[in-house]
Amino acid sequence: MEPVEALRQIAFLLEWSGASQYRVRAFHTAADAIRDLPPGPVEAARIERRPGVGPVTAVVIAQASHGAVPDYLGRLESEADPAAAAGWAMAVASKGDCHMHSDWSDGGTPIQEMAAAARALGHQWTVLTDHSPRLTIANGLSPERLRQQLDVVAESNARAEPGFQLLTGIECDILEDGSLDQEEELLARLDLVVASVHSKLRSESGPMTARMLAAVRNPQVDVLGHCTGRMVSGPRRRPQSAFDARAVFAACAESGTAVEINCRPERRDPPDDLLMLAAEAGCLFAVDTDAHAPEQLQWQSSGYARAARIGLGEDRLITTWPLERLRRWTGRPRA
Repeated sequence: MEPVEALRQIAFLLEWSGASQYRVRAFHTAADAIRDLPPGPVEAARIERRPGVGPVTAVVIAQASHGAVPDYLGRLESEADPAAAAGWAMAVASKGDCHMHSDWSDGGTPIQEMAAAARALGHQWTVLTDHSPRLTIANGLSPERLRQQLDVVAESNARAEPGFQLLTGIECDILEDGSLDQEEELLARLDLVVASVHSKLRSESGPMTARMLAAVRNPQVDVLGHCTGRMVSGPRRRPQSAFDARAVFAACAESGTAVEINCRPERRDPPDDLLMLAAEAGCLFAVDTDAHAPEQLQWQSSGYARAARIGLGEDRLITTWPLERLRRWTGRPRA
């Protein structure tokens, strides 16, 4: 077993069992710290001196580097229910992420660094989805800036190593009338469009439902982002928006628009009851990090855990699809 894989799997199982985010992050931090560790055995005392590695994670690394299943991991596996194994298998099978921000909008990291972090996690593809113009608080991209970004992505892909593709995209604001906050011509040029509500989140159910239905039926929209808009932790806590979830998810299933399982810890959107409702409606799903920094790309495994808990398989999760299948899907005929 590779040490990085052992550390990631421990983080996943800790999260599955409800451990604190502090403990979960400790194992992800150690995994990041040893990405460049040469193959072969290493002793715990030596690797513990590396920044980001502590006494517990050093033992895990050492045992895995000698070809053994670390004791810590073995204990967690023996305590976990069978669905946990399915969730980890899907996390390992993940091919990409449909929702990622850079310093072109409200992220804090250049495009190339975000792409490199996604590639280091083993992704085949990742979609760059900075914000659209109306979200000025997040430095949303004007049409001119988005055109410039398309050129930057093309240059980045031209220099990239084989096996990874940075895809063009946007997190497009759903306006009050259900239209999209970007030029149609530009949206048509993008590889993938995530559409999200960011304003008037406390609207009445009727107008909010109509707004969302118009968006998910729009032929340009591939993914409905963080559908309730809720914040369950942090300084910006807010309740979920009111809308007819059955109608919206039925429209998503009919149009082929995927419902996002947003993995940000403060969002975890949709909540469990609506996630089950979307699954029963026959929706596809995108397990997305909504990452604004490289280390946040690690959050994706929590979404796969939620998917596994309700019995979803890889065929319903577009983020487990290889690039060729994803491209066929985004290019599908739509009403």
